[in-house]
Amino acid sequence: MADIVLAQAEADALIAMHKRQADEEWRDYPVLGGAVSVPLVSLDRREAFLLDVHRGHIDLVKGTYQTRARRVIVLARLDFGAQPHRNPDGEEIACPHLHVYREGHADKWAIPLAEGVFRDPDDRWALFEDFVRYCGIIEAPLVRRRLFV
Repeated sequence: MADIVLAQAEADALIAMHKRQADEEWRDYPVLGGAVSVPLVSLDRREAFLLDVHRGHIDLVKGTYQTRARRVIVLARLDFGAQPHRNPDGEEIACPHLHVYREGHADKWAIPLAEGVFRDPDDRWALFEDFVRYCGIIEAPLVRRRLFV
């Protein structure tokens, strides 16, 4: 998404940094083909982030959750309901899977979801809640759950 390169230590620190929603605006979980971005800030307000939620256009179960730093750098992205991902080394990772920033490769590599971190890979709302925690967002963002999440 961007040609900006972060050192791995800096990317890891940004992922782990505690964040919260930057405003108090409620947002609706997107409908099919929709997307929503929630602005986030570090607790000291020195770093800005975005939490993105994207839904597939046709497939009810397809979507993406991601956090970005500096508007364009994808730190972590969780893909669900999609095809397996093939990493640059040829390894295929089943869906759902997690992309985490890797120095020199950005978000091109995927890893399986960690057991104990992600409770239920078939529950999109549980995935959302777990992804939020994984990304260091310490207060649940103001996103209204819909009937068909």
